[in-house]
Amino acid sequence: MFGAGAAIGVLGGMIGLFGFAALSAAILNKAMSLVVVLFSLPARPAVVPVSAPAAHWTITVNLLAGSLIGAWAGATWAVRMRSSTLPKVLAALMVLMAAALMVTHVTTVGTLSLPLWAQVPSGAVAGFGIGVVATIMGVAGGELLIPTIMLLFPVDIKTAGSLSLLVSLPTMLVAFARYSRDGSFAVLGANLRFTLVMAAGSVGGAVLGGLLAGVFSDMVLIPVLAVILLISSVKLARHD
Repeated sequence: MFGAGAAIGVLGGMIGLFGFAALSAAILNKAMSLVVVLFSLPARPAVVPVSAPAAHWTITVNLLAGSLIGAWAGATWAVRMRSSTLPKVLAALMVLMAAALMVTHVTTVGTLSLPLWAQVPSGAVAGFGIGVVATIMGVAGGELLIPTIMLLFPVDIKTAGSLSLLVSLPTMLVAFARYSRDGSFAVLGANLRFTLVMAAGSVGGAVLGGLLAGVFSDMVLIPVLAVILLISSVKLARHD
């Protein structure tokens, strides 16, 4: 339910951003994702007791060790990337995201049971990759973080959802800090009304996603979301 709600919230923002240049779209969508995460965090204790993610604080630190660096690197690459290249990169990442959604929702995610010496660097490397991808796409990254956490660490999906929020928030703040250095952040001020309206829509989409997940099976919702991502990727690939 959490994953479907987050995905619908993110897509609610992304669908409205195709009129913007790719970098501006990513930054605007990142702002909307940040609002969704801030909205979701206070509600999590009603689903998962605070003690659950607190007991696994080392997982958060492990992933953040990579994701914070990945967010900075991803924002740097996005800023420096040619304007004609970034839309194609985003399109490719959307295809990968669609594939990841399908794989993680039609298969059971087990735990690799890695020894500690392999688990820690694997978490950092995975965090770095997710930080890069989430920053370039302008998303919170929960769709990638949750299955990754469950794959590397022995936690249930609800706890993984809470941990993903704790990783996403500082990771997004680092991305914003990097974007602000090049003046890219100015797009938010220039489109403040649009940003606020779409952020509200993203939050509404996340809530609606949670409600729909209780009505429709994930086996219906996830393929629909994957198709929307694929259609969006085609639009971005053709964007000048």
